[in-house]
Amino acid sequence: MRNTYEKFFEKDFVITANEVLDMLYGTFHTTGIYNFQWNIVIMWAVGCLFIYLAIAKKYEPLLLLPIGFGIFIVNFPLVPLMGYSHGHPQLLQLFYHYGLEWEVIPCVIFLGLGAMTDFGPLIANPKTLLIGAGAQVGVFITFTGTVLVGFTLKEAASVSIIGGADGPTTIYLTQHLAPQLLGPNALAAYSYMAMVPLIQPPLMRMMTNLKERKIRMRQLRVVSRQEKILFPLVTVAIIALLVPSVIPLVGMFMLGNLMKESGVVDRLVGTSKDSLMNMVTIFLGVSVGATMHADTFLSWKPLFIFSLGLVDFAVCTIGGIATVKIMNLFLKDKINPLIGSAGVSAVPMAARVSQMEGMKYDRTNHLLMHAVGPNLAGVIGSAAAAGMFIAMFD
Repeated sequence: MRNTYEKFFEKDFVITANEVLDMLYGTFHTTGIYNFQWNIVIMWAVGCLFIYLAIAKKYEPLLLLPIGFGIFIVNFPLVPLMGYSHGHPQLLQLFYHYGLEWEVIPCVIFLGLGAMTDFGPLIANPKTLLIGAGAQVGVFITFTGTVLVGFTLKEAASVSIIGGADGPTTIYLTQHLAPQLLGPNALAAYSYMAMVPLIQPPLMRMMTNLKERKIRMRQLRVVSRQEKILFPLVTVAIIALLVPSVIPLVGMFMLGNLMKESGVVDRLVGTSKDSLMNMVTIFLGVSVGATMHADTFLSWKPLFIFSLGLVDFAVCTIGGIATVKIMNLFLKDKINPLIGSAGVSAVPMAARVSQMEGMKYDRTNHLLMHAVGPNLAGVIGSAAAAGMFIAMFD
């Protein structure tokens, strides 16, 4: 009886040991260590760089921090974040699908931006609309150059809009025309938005002389409440008639502004610019970052797009300044060309850079409110440019 028990125990023990080894070996195959690839280390560094810029340098931390973390976490092997499991989207895939592919997040962000925006400086000095339009010239110059280097028309249009430094508009246009480029395009747009204080000042000094930088502009007139209420209605009507494809963005932008200026829906305004805006910013950041997997990002086209974005942004900045210099040839009351750099739609960072740069040469020359006008015109201008591209190529 004892021998029988020992044989049974020995056989059972051997089978169990083999099963345990198989399970351990199979488990090891599912770990990130077994599936490790060297190229993901590069993406970890990219993600950590964005996190560093957000925390240490405070460059657009509300965006760069979640984007950087999204890049970092999605580049671990086999993490169930971007993909489908049993037919259902995984966590970040869910944010990406419903938020970006369905174009919900960019429109909601524009709603919040509208609720925070005062169009008074633009209404008081409507000439600044031309500055915003002039800055968009860079978009079309970059579009031409991008086509010449081998991009398709749709890809070139989606890349060229990066120069407007408008993240939601870049996402909206790219999703329409070249969704395969959404990750690098959005990353480039938000990166250069964050680096406005580094990129623009040297260009501003290169394009202006000392006398121009010291130009003092006349104080803006007071804009009535009625004008502020009518402005979003008139603007959305004009955009709807000219470029209806971009109304989801501009319409939400003007709705948020109308709610703010009406003064009767403070609770809706507060939600739009605070809790709702903060929530979708988190979803936007991690979703954009999660598209930047090493297998797709570390190729010539995404890296080339990132380089083109810098050139595009620089050309748009120069375009805004050049527009002011041309306008000054015909204006009696001269405009300080430093506010031309705010023609890109990096709100409100570009306007602040104009103010800081101007005060380096005259501590009492306050350009902020003057720069807000072209800054807001740039938002409308970049949306209009995106609408034109959609009308031509979609």
